[in-house]
Amino acid sequence: MQQILEIKHLKKYFASQKAVDDISFSIDRGSIFGLLGPNGAGKTTLLRMITGIFYPDEGEIFFDGKKFDPENDVMRIGYMPEERGLYKKMKIGEQALYLARLKGLSREHAMAKIKEWFIRLQMESWWNKKVEDLSKGMSQKLQFVTTVVHEPKMIILDEPFSGLDPVNANLIKDEIHRLAAEGATIIFSTHRMEQVEEICDHIVLVNKGTKILDGTVKAIKNEFKENHFRISFDEKILPEHTAIHLFQVVEKNDTELVIKKNEGFTTNDIITYFINKGLTVHSFNEILPSLNDIFIRQVRGTPEARQFQNV
Repeated sequence: MQQILEIKHLKKYFASQKAVDDISFSIDRGSIFGLLGPNGAGKTTLLRMITGIFYPDEGEIFFDGKKFDPENDVMRIGYMPEERGLYKKMKIGEQALYLARLKGLSREHAMAKIKEWFIRLQMESWWNKKVEDLSKGMSQKLQFVTTVVHEPKMIILDEPFSGLDPVNANLIKDEIHRLAAEGATIIFSTHRMEQVEEICDHIVLVNKGTKILDGTVKAIKNEFKENHFRISFDEKILPEHTAIHLFQVVEKNDTELVIKKNEGFTTNDIITYFINKGLTVHSFNEILPSLNDIFIRQVRGTPEARQFQNV
């Protein structure tokens, strides 16, 4: 079976609020899956149902080819919540060992895996530090280790780059890609769209508890593209070069144009036109919308859209 997770018509209510309202999607094995949306969209509620913390009011969850059994399946899932779940007074090494043992590892196996991860993430000198002495970024790295140390089949990361500087964020990104290449499935939850475009294969976008987009990053961006292209030239662009029925000029400077191609014409038509005008085309690139732009377009005018504009 290709899917490791399938959720069908999931619903969860808190009093009169619909936190999750009839959401369905599936996740392929070994993929990096993005669960996206603004704060309050229902992402965390979904994740807590997938990990057995909450029970759905309606709908079904299937994990690894059978109906989800929280008591047994949770041991094969690694969940890193956005909120810190660490004991502040414990030493880092002791805490990592304790949490690994809770996931079923023997002491010997746990020690070996923790040391391996501490070396990978440049944490060797931290063993006797206390969590309360760590920076936000350092505690995020520790929380990542405790999430993946038992080699789960599915790893859920809720805002994993929170508090990390660019160097450590790249370190974690590399490990996410490595884990996926080795067969783990990654669910990556965030409201930072630019991070998702870098690492995710497939995304689901939720807003106000409902699913509004579902597909590969490439397919979604192609669905919302507007035939915009950026063209740069070696020569200066003159007014007569742009008085043409092939396209509309969106932006212009001395040697670069952003155009919108008119229907019925091809990119070859446009390139040929400029060559015939004696211009040397230095570059010609299609402009695809960002996921952030797509989200704002989908919920334009709502508080959620304004939140993304301010990110």
